[in-house]
This record gives sequence, C-alpha cells and structure tokens, in this order.
Amino acid sequence: MRYQIDHDYHIHSFLSSCASDPVQDERYILEKAKELGLSRICITDHYWDSAVPGASKWYQPQNFEHISKAKPLPQAEGVEFLFGCETELDKHMTLGCPASRFDDFEFIIIPTTHLHMTGFTIDEADDSIEARARLWGERLLGLLEQPLPFHKIGIAHLSTCLLNWNRQSMADYLATLEQLSVTDMERAFTKAAEVGCGIELNLSDMRTAGNALHTVLRPFYVAKACGCKFYLGSDAHVPAEFEDYHEIYERVITALDLKESDKFHLAQR
Repeated sequence: MRYQIDHDYHIHSFLSSCASDPVQDERYILEKAKELGLSRICITDHYWDSAVPGASKWYQPQNFEHISKAKPLPQAEGVEFLFGCETELDKHMTLGCPASRFDDFEFIIIPTTHLHMTGFTIDEADDSIEARARLWGERLLGLLEQPLPFHKIGIAHLSTCLLNWNRQSMADYLATLEQLSVTDMERAFTKAAEVGCGIELNLSDMRTAGNALHTVLRPFYVAKACGCKFYLGSDAHVPAEFEDYHEIYERVITALDLKESDKFHLAQR
C-alpha cells in the first residue's frame, strides 16, 4: 500500500523564537490538521533545557517552562495532538534535552544539520563544503550512538539548506549534499534502522523542484535501502508554510516509492 499522508510530527507554534506569527498557535495548528486530513500531529517548539549548560543566547529563553505554555493542547475528534519538542545538538555533541525530561515528551526531534549556528553547532574553521559534508556524517552517527529513547526520536531535516546558510549559495548547498559520503551515509542509516528512530521527510526541504530534487533526496534513497522508517514533518513556523502540502509530499513519496511499510510509527498513548 502507498505511503499515506496522515500525520505531521514537526510543527512550530509562535512560542519558537523563529516563529513570530501569533496566528500560529495551538488552536490554528489543530484546525489546519483537520483541513489537511491529518489524524496525528505533534507540536515541536525549539527547546534547550535550563538544566543543561551551554545554551546559546538564542536558545536560553526556550526552556521547558516556556514551551510548556502550549499545554494543555486542544483536542478534536479524529485528530490526536501530541506534545513534543525540537531540541539541539551542539558542537560538543551535547543534547539540549536531559534524560530527566525524556518522559515529558511524546516525541523528540533532533536536528544534526543546524550548521548555521557558528560557534554553537559548528566551529568557524569548518566553513568549507568538505568540512560540512564530513560533519553531516559525524554528527548523525554520533547522535545515534547516544543512549536515547529512539522509539520516540526523530532525526530532523537531513537535507536542509541550513547546512550552508552562512554561505547563502544554492550551488554550495547542493554541492554539500552531493559530497556526502555513501559509506558514511550507509554506516549512519544502518545504525538508525538498528536503533529504530524515525527519519524525517521535511516539507520545507522538499519544496525544491526539478533536477535538484534528486540531490535533495539523495540521503533518503540510501536510508530506505538501509531499512530506515520515515515520518512527515512540515517544519511549519507560519501559516503559509502549510501550502502545497499534499502536492509536495505526493511528489516525494512517488520519487522514493514509499509504502506504508516504510512509515515510522510512534507508540500509541
């Protein structure tokens, strides 16, 4: 059976510092999910816990108390609304969500590709395409070797343009994806399949059209071959980022030839 578009596990509200539109609140997100025909969604605001040293100035205000203002989440018949977070992995491989908080979330997404945060997730000396491609593999594998509750962990936007945001060049961004080592990808995705985490198909990343789509999807072809499971995450920060939802995801599902058996399933409540 073809992969069904029935969930979204990566959605931000205005509580995320990079999501400033007050319209993007929990009630709006729920109504948008109903409009899109989704049966399960998760709010994942940016988060770094106050108990974990080393937060950047940008992350410091986004502690557990702040993102918990979204609760209690509104509910509707036919839509299950989960409480999650998007935490961070710094350049020392420190995770912003401590083990003591794992049970407070129903889903935890972790990006390894936020390489636009110079000094926090990446050293200034690592500003080459080659270094960024190397860090892509090292950071992903390093995360997968940590003792995490992988049954409710998602690896976010592995093809994001934030890999090269500092350079602000589409050519450099695509060149970085093209330089990803097949060996590194196979090693990391074999580990991801083994631990059972989810691999995100990020709507924002997948908006790339034409010949570039194959490059953007390059890691996911390898992930599928290694037996990984995939979930959908719009990464919507503002209402406009829900546009063309089904069209884009249908194109990606076709390109990857995804079936329901390729879907990452969060444990039911």
